Order: sequence, then structure tokens, then C-alpha cells
Amino acid sequence: MVWEDITVGEIASKTATIAAKNYIQTNISGINLEEKEEILKLVRSAMEYANMVVYEKAKENTELENMGTTLEICLIMNNKVYIGHIGDSRIYRIRKEIIRKLTQDHSYVQKLVENGTITKEEALNHPKKNMLTKALGCTAFIEPDVMVKGFLKNDILLLCSDGLTNMVKDEEILNILQTDITSAVDNLIIKANQMGGIDNISAVIIQNA
Repeated sequence: MVWEDITVGEIASKTATIAAKNYIQTNISGINLEEKEEILKLVRSAMEYANMVVYEKAKENTELENMGTTLEICLIMNNKVYIGHIGDSRIYRIRKEIIRKLTQDHSYVQKLVENGTITKEEALNHPKKNMLTKALGCTAFIEPDVMVKGFLKNDILLLCSDGLTNMVKDEEILNILQTDITSAVDNLIIKANQMGGIDNISAVIIQNA
């Protein structure tokens, strides 16, 4: 099979997204939505299921060998967001004019920052900043991060790929979101392209209006 005009990464991403969504939709009715741990378990299981689907798909076709992707899940209910995360895409929460990164990049450079080898500023231009320590679909088993955070009225969530965050600083992202939320996705992509646009750029905004 020839995959025309679609990269292996895009195939992995789409496959993972569909698999995770289907898993949650199929299984959410069977859990107690008042129990935080059950919801987190559902999110983790959705990540693990998506990993299995991508991993098996890669094994079936040599053209897709070693394909992998990042994946972010946000399941929102009762003023809380239940998050699943693997890779270096990010989830931010904007609350009262403060932007906060809720996820930690699974990358070589992030490890260097955590152990004090380099600073956050040095990480921005490190030659290995795109080297992942975790990704979905590359191995049979994964250990995704799962967490629950508050999601209050007027909070904003931004889910985005490193194609945005490698080009646009957090302060500028916040400024764009605050200037015009309705056109923020387009403006973030435009800004990232203006700054170099060396990678695919994805962004999703969720506002608790």
C-alpha cells in the first residue's frame, strides 16, 4: 500500500486519536463518574489501547515500521479535566491571565532541565530538543502520565504540538489567547509560521464559558 501525501507520523496520530476516542466512548458508561480514580483509569486505558492499535498497525506494514506519535487526552466533567499525556505535545491552562503548562515534556532536553544540567532558556535552542524519551506506538507497552486538574468557569485549555511551542514563547501564546479567543487558533498558527514554522502545527482551544 502506498500512503500518498500523508506522512507516517500523521497516520500514527490519526490512528491513535480515533482509537482513544472510540475506547472512551465504548467504556465510559461502565464506570462510576463520581470516582476520580476510575476516570483516571479510563484515560490511562484509552492511552494504552491506542498504543496497542498503533503498534500493531506498524507491525502489519513495513512502510509504517517504527511509527509513533504524541497523544493528549482531555476528558472534562464536573469542573475538572482528566488528562492523559505522552510525548512533547503540551496542555496549557490559562486562568486569570496566568498561563500554566500542565504537562511535562517526555524529552531528552526536559530531563536535562529537571536534573539541572541546562536551564529552561538553554533548552529552547538545544540541538536535541525534539528527541523524545516516550512516544505512543513505538513499543508494546507505555507509561503515560495521567492527572486531574481543576477546570473552572472562564478557564481556557490549549492543547498544542511542539510545532507551536518550539516557535512561540508562552508569553506570546498567552497574549494571542487574550487578544481574541475566537480567532486564536488561526493566529497562533500564523505566528508560529512567521517565526519559522519548521514543523507541523496543531492547536485546540477549550474554554469553560
